[in-house]
Amino acid sequence: MTSIGGAEMVDWNLAVATATRLVRPGPEVSRDEAREVVAELRRHAKASEEHVRAFTRMIPDGHEPEDTPVLVVDRAGWVKANVAGFRELLSPLLEKMRERRSGTPGGAVLGAVGGKVTGVELGMLLSFLASRVLGQYETFAPASRELPAGATGGGRLLLVAPNIVHVERELDVDPHDFRLWVCLHEETHRTQFAGVPWLRDHLRNEIQSFLAATDMDPVTVLERLREAAQALAGARPEGERDEDGRSLVELVQTPEQREVLGRLTAVMSLLEGHADFVMDGVGPQVVPSVAEIREKFQQRRQRGASRLDLALRKLLGLDAKLRQYRDGERFVSAVVQQVGMDGFNRVWTSPNTLPTKAEIASPADWVARVHRKSE
Repeated sequence: MTSIGGAEMVDWNLAVATATRLVRPGPEVSRDEAREVVAELRRHAKASEEHVRAFTRMIPDGHEPEDTPVLVVDRAGWVKANVAGFRELLSPLLEKMRERRSGTPGGAVLGAVGGKVTGVELGMLLSFLASRVLGQYETFAPASRELPAGATGGGRLLLVAPNIVHVERELDVDPHDFRLWVCLHEETHRTQFAGVPWLRDHLRNEIQSFLAATDMDPVTVLERLREAAQALAGARPEGERDEDGRSLVELVQTPEQREVLGRLTAVMSLLEGHADFVMDGVGPQVVPSVAEIREKFQQRRQRGASRLDLALRKLLGLDAKLRQYRDGERFVSAVVQQVGMDGFNRVWTSPNTLPTKAEIASPADWVARVHRKSE
């Protein structure tokens, strides 16, 4: 890993240790119940493949894409997997920082101290998220003995068993139906990347472009952080408004990053909205209580768990994540209504047929652009 004088720019081991120490314990379950939950999630993940492929028609009959493993993990396992993913994605940025700092007096000391501080901060963030994520398709997943991944450099499906059990109890829904419903959403993500071979590289390139545009000038970064803190505290000058209600993450970006983020937001809205559309589309056939689950789950998404939860969601930009589900599902639903599932699937033809951020909000514009020639 990138280091200066032996000191990592991010102390990844400290991040894992901090997160696992701070993360809240999961729900109480007996050993036998835990084994049954794990076994059922694996069965549902396998069954979801056929349901999702039949509904989406993204993978032709007789075609078997690269298999990616399904891992049922606890909260600590989710933390370890995500730290590994961060190391993979952030290595170019950290190398850039290393080169810039290596010529600075005291750079090695700053690297050692900064790595510890960043490790603790990352661990605190992951401890907050680790109790909330139900499942995750890891697109950029480096394989390890503890965490296997796809054979050609990416892909594993994580199902976080304690969180699934916690939410099904909180919502008071049928646990077997809820577990299958969650698996349908996550399996859709696995199908998206299995059925669209160019999608992983496209996302990686966009993320690397975002990181490459990072402003490395500390003075500029501090100035942006000051402005962000003022905005979030309501201390803007009189008459100056934050029309978008942007998060801390968005406020410290460069103009180049915001341009890339617009494209990434559109893609993520598509992927998340498509997964929600599929899970609800397949649901009535195989999940008897899907209507009750969806209603209760939407209410939970909107209200958050507490005032602190709502504040952290705003600060970290997680409210934008919730909008991606809503706006993306509306886009997919509208397009399927206009041109059918096969017409919608033209979205996966190439990066040029992906919707823009504006088209996510106006599906008819995407239909006009992509289907104009054939019409």
